[in-house]
Amino acid sequence: MKLLVFVLNKIEKLDALLEELANNQISGATIFRTTGMVRELMSRHELGIFGSFRHLLDADRKENRTLFMVVKTEQIAIIEKVIDQVVGNIDEPDTGILFTLPIESVRGYKH
Repeated sequence: MKLLVFVLNKIEKLDALLEELANNQISGATIFRTTGMVRELMSRHELGIFGSFRHLLDADRKENRTLFMVVKTEQIAIIEKVIDQVVGNIDEPDTGILFTLPIESVRGYKH
């Protein structure tokens, strides 16, 4: 079992992503509205070092969506394929970030 975390920058793709995950028998995501550290700091400080990061940000995007999913290891490749199909290559800038963590124990997980 793994904890899969996906930070989606292109939030307009969320509905299509969830639908395609469901079409591939992947369910059970918990979704949070999130904001990156640089964006949050810039909203508080107009000057200083944070101003130099302004060119890295999508000015229209105020927040992200972060998906948390408890998945079987063999589901990760399917999820990555769906993300690439719906969202695009997450290795491209300002698309998202995906990582997994091992789970030592889980309760309440519905198989």
